[in-house]
Amino acid sequence: MFQENASANCSSIITACNEDGAFQTKGHSARILSPEEAERLAKDQVLVSEFKQLKLEKEAQKNWDLFYKRNSTNFFKDRHWTTREFQELKACREFADQKLTILEAGCGVGNCLFPLLEEDLNIFAYACDFSPRAVEYVKKNALYSTERCKVFQCDLTKDDLLENIPADSVDVVTLIFVLSAIHPDKMHLVLKNIYKVLKPGKCVLFRDYGLYDHAMLRFKSGSKLGENFYVRQDGTRSYFFTKEFLSQLFKAEGYEEVVNEYVQRETVNRKEDLRVPRVFLQSKFQKPFR
Repeated sequence: MFQENASANCSSIITACNEDGAFQTKGHSARILSPEEAERLAKDQVLVSEFKQLKLEKEAQKNWDLFYKRNSTNFFKDRHWTTREFQELKACREFADQKLTILEAGCGVGNCLFPLLEEDLNIFAYACDFSPRAVEYVKKNALYSTERCKVFQCDLTKDDLLENIPADSVDVVTLIFVLSAIHPDKMHLVLKNIYKVLKPGKCVLFRDYGLYDHAMLRFKSGSKLGENFYVRQDGTRSYFFTKEFLSQLFKAEGYEEVVNEYVQRETVNRKEDLRVPRVFLQSKFQKPFR
């Protein structure tokens, strides 16, 4: 049995985070490492060779395709928390039952897309993913309907979204656990691409791995690609964000910061007496009115 525990500092807000009454903290302070954790990270300074890094970048799509081949649609849980965590999905309506157009950038196999379409019948969704295999899984889902969504394969760092989505037509863009999989040098290209299809005054809703998340601390020596950037055994990569880095990234592409905060949770496995600190960054950035 799992239970969520969290301690708040003066700048944090404690909120219920799921149906079983668990709690999490939201705030502007990054997680503080224990002395043992800090020492372990300080020792891990050897980077993966440039040759291997170039190979990982070249084979990024293949590695994600193989990931979905191995895991099918079973790896990620459906994200029914999305509307709860991001009230913007409801609050951005000017009147009840207003039709919303959303873009899920990096939809995977639809774990966020289909719960949203089920919960809100007045949403039309564009959805895209880097992996052709993931896109095919979405199209094979029983809930998939071309009347409710348009799904397509896309490399957000180079494929122009305007080929599939009209300019300035999207009310909300979700960017959930996507940007971390992209090389930091190319992240700005994703934000530039999204900017073109987002309506002025509308927002990008972001959630991804935060600095010192448990997943970051678990990487073994020889997995480090750069500052806060690591490679998993299957060749997929993960970046761990600071709020400062993310803010600078969005603002450089013309967005305005609305919300940008850490979400910290501590999962406790009572049976194994194991505490797992999870850290995410949850943010909202707006495209300015002209």
